[in-house]
Formats: sequence, C-alpha cells, structure tokens
Amino acid sequence: MSDERAERIAGFIEPLRVKPGSKVRLERDFDPRYKAGLKKRDGIELLRTGVSLLAEYQERLAAQDTYGVLLCLQALDSAGKDGTIRHVMSGVNPQGVRVSSFKVPSAEELDHDYLWRYVRRLPTRGEIAIFNRSHYEEVLVVRVHPENLLRQKLPGNASGRDLWDRRYREINRWERYLTDNGFKVVKIFLNLSEEEQRIRFLKRIDLPEKNWKFSAADVRERRRWDDYQHAFSEMLSATSTKWAPWYVVPADRKWFGRICAAAILAHTLIDIDPQYPDVGEEARKDLLVTKRDLEREAPAGASADPYAERHPSAARATGRKHRPKKKRG
Repeated sequence: MSDERAERIAGFIEPLRVKPGSKVRLERDFDPRYKAGLKKRDGIELLRTGVSLLAEYQERLAAQDTYGVLLCLQALDSAGKDGTIRHVMSGVNPQGVRVSSFKVPSAEELDHDYLWRYVRRLPTRGEIAIFNRSHYEEVLVVRVHPENLLRQKLPGNASGRDLWDRRYREINRWERYLTDNGFKVVKIFLNLSEEEQRIRFLKRIDLPEKNWKFSAADVRERRRWDDYQHAFSEMLSATSTKWAPWYVVPADRKWFGRICAAAILAHTLIDIDPQYPDVGEEARKDLLVTKRDLEREAPAGASADPYAERHPSAARATGRKHRPKKKRG
C-alpha cells in the first residue's frame, strides 16, 4: 500500500484513539454522533474499500504465519457489536477469522483465574480473533455488579480496595506479553448515546422479528447507565497503551461506526505489513521443473500457461519467456 493511503487511514482514526496516559470522561471527550463530516452515501463506498483492504492484508497475514491479531469489541447492549463484525469481516476468508462471544462464566471457568477463559480463545499466528465482549468485562460488569466477585471465589487478600487498579495493571502486562510475542491487540469501544439506545430498544419491541433480541435484563442494565459510563471512562484511562490502544468509535450512526472499525483493523494490519514468504532459490527451481511438466500436458491448441498469457509480467518473474499455444497436428 502507498504511504499516502496508509497516512489517510491513520489520520481518519486518530481522533478516535485514546491517548495513553490521558484521563477520559466519555460524555466530555467523545461524541457518539460524530461522523467526520461524511454523508452515508459516501460511507458505503468507504466501507467497501476498507473491507477490500482487510481481505488483501488478511491473506498476507495468513501466508506469513508470524503475527496474529486480537480485536476486542466492548459496548453496551444494542451498540452494534454483531453488525460491526458481520459487515467489517464480510470480505475476508472465514477460515482465517474466529469470533468468540463471552457471556456469564460457567462453573468450570469460575474455577480458574479471571483471564483463563480468554486465553483459551486467543488467535493463532496468521489468524484474526475477535472477542465480542472480552476480558474487559472483568473491570466493567463485575465492577458495576460487585456481587459477581463472590462467584469468582477470590481469597480475602485479593479483593481489597485496590482490586480494579491491580486488574488494570495485570491486563496491561498481559497485553504487552501478547504483543511482544507477535500478537497485536486492538481494542474498540462502540460509544452509544443513552437516547439512541432507548430508540433501538423500542425498535426491538415494536418489530416482531426483533423481539427475540430484547431482554428485560437489558432495561435493568440501562438503569445503571451512569455507573457504566464511569466504569468505561476508568477502563479507557487506565488501559489504553502504546502497544494496545483503545479506539472510541461513535456508534449512534451504525454505518459510520462500521467504517471506523474497518479502518482501525486495516490500520493494524498495515502497521504489521505482512509479506508473502519467499520460497527460496532451491524451491523456486523445483517450481520451474513442475511448471514445465504442466505446460507439456496442455492439450493441442491450448495455451501452455493461460495465466502467464494474460499476465506476461508473471511469466517474466519466473525468468522464462511465455510459451505460445501448441499447433494442431
């Protein structure tokens, strides 16, 4: 990719990045309706471009087999996590992407440390793993509902007043460990306004085909809006790091949020800049021997190498001239 295009993507997402060490207040610092001056009709084409870039770089990521990418999505109910995943990843090879959703922990998971169930779903090299909700639930839902700490069966000296600061430090160190070992961590918070959530909840009630998506528990959580805003602000302030930054994506306009998510993930892959492996001189010689054998098998009147005929530069790359079609008789 040209430096110009890479710089344009970096500039587009920069206003969304939480500067490491900054003190965040969501209601003051990030507008859920921000759209960078774009119109929806322009955004559709931008999303297509972003998805195309992701497909190209994902293929290179898988071929290189050196880096993995972990994308963490956090948001309140109805902010659009599922739709973001569906649209942003629509053009990539599903074999190279794994999505994990984390709900209430099981009895087995509660018998381990709080990061255990997330470690089990980390990406392999060459893979993109998406956490639909993530290890940050442990400093969000658990913080807003401290009764959940009792289920985690922590020893007495592990649940004191400094619990949240300690978890922030542990998460930062874990993410640093992952990045040091070739697993890039990128984190997106979908920032939804209280009024937009109300409207989306009503839509789920009004449309019969959306009823299944609504739960009374969603409304109960909505009553804790201020508590969640405080928990999100503290989380963003404490855990946006140089090696694993947070991006606060405006979520009131779904189309714009999807563009931002695609650009953020594309920026991560561009920064990695994965390359197709060089097979080496000996392997290349073997390929040329195989190529000659396959060319000899061409039927009468057929091109020895149809691809090379259409793409002469590919034939030149092998160091051999393109062979013309065989003559009949």
